[in-house]
Amino acid sequence: MFPLTVLALGLAVMIGDGACSYVSICFGRNQPENANRAVGSAVTLSVLVGIAAAVLYAVFQMPLLTLFGATEANFGYAKEYFTCITIGIPIYVFGQAINPIIRSDGSPQFAMFSMLAGAAANCILDPIAIFVLHWGVMGAAAATVAGQVITAAMGVWYLLHTKVLRLKADDFKLRGKILGAYLPLGLCSFLAQISLVIAMAATNNMLVRYGASSKYGADIPLTVLGIVMKVFQIIISITIGMAAGCIPIVGYNYGAQQLRRCRSVLWRLMGAEFLLGVLALLITQLFPRQIIGLFGSESELYNEFAVMTFRVYLCMLPLATVNKAAFIFMQAMGRPVESAFFREVLLAVPLVMLLPRAFGLMGVLYSMPVADILTFFASCFVLLRTDRQLRK
Repeated sequence: MFPLTVLALGLAVMIGDGACSYVSICFGRNQPENANRAVGSAVTLSVLVGIAAAVLYAVFQMPLLTLFGATEANFGYAKEYFTCITIGIPIYVFGQAINPIIRSDGSPQFAMFSMLAGAAANCILDPIAIFVLHWGVMGAAAATVAGQVITAAMGVWYLLHTKVLRLKADDFKLRGKILGAYLPLGLCSFLAQISLVIAMAATNNMLVRYGASSKYGADIPLTVLGIVMKVFQIIISITIGMAAGCIPIVGYNYGAQQLRRCRSVLWRLMGAEFLLGVLALLITQLFPRQIIGLFGSESELYNEFAVMTFRVYLCMLPLATVNKAAFIFMQAMGRPVESAFFREVLLAVPLVMLLPRAFGLMGVLYSMPVADILTFFASCFVLLRTDRQLRK
């Protein structure tokens, strides 16, 4: 179910992040009518896309379950969970699409609180549904959907109590010109989500193939890299949060032609992201055994590979944080071409397929830092060119 949830999230953030960037630029240009129309159409589009995704999931339920690894032993549980989650997909897409729009209206605290409220409800309801009501797998899915309902309901409430936006019934029409203005800006967010699934699939395939012929076997590399990627995702989530928080500020000032302010935000953001990467690098390089211990203690061979993976796979974290922030900044300035450069497919996937041929299992670990280094050159080119344009 994870890949299908990521796909739904990718569609949601393409709509929401694109609208957020465009709305901020419209406010800066003093074009409130276009901002209102963008938000209204984003609401309508998110509902339609969510319903379409749910219908497709329901129609192709059996082949999808088989495709993503359901076996005879767990097929009943998988079908039960899948059915409930599918019902909640329209709610999930709407809630995730509205959240960035709330930020663009000048309410980042409310946007954060709505997400936290949904997550807290999920955590509270999970044990109740599973252990108290004895709903089993269905209970876990129901708790997830309940959390999504809370986040979406808070989004609906906010649309009725906006700060700057003034939505009318006519704004909810789908207009090709408006859609064409903001959907390309959200393409980077969509590709980032989809490419993550593709990159992980390619990486896992190589880990099994080359791990089986190493002293670690296939299971240890798969397990360890899964844990390392969870740690990496925490770091990147903070990176994205810092950069996404700048989207309304950058978009507004860029639309208002306050280019000095945009330039100031650019380098302050890059500096903060680099420091975040350095701090994360120090923690992962100095305390890999302690971090892996949080996820359970295994054999000495397991710990050996875990320490090596943390130190090799994550050795370019300062570059990774800057890369991610750089292309989100381009998105905020309304530049879809620059923001659509995404490492996971353009670099990470080819590298993880090619490097193991020369370096075996270690080639899989080398693929991440090499991709970060190559992407950093592209980031520097884009950032320096943007800096020159903002100075002019």
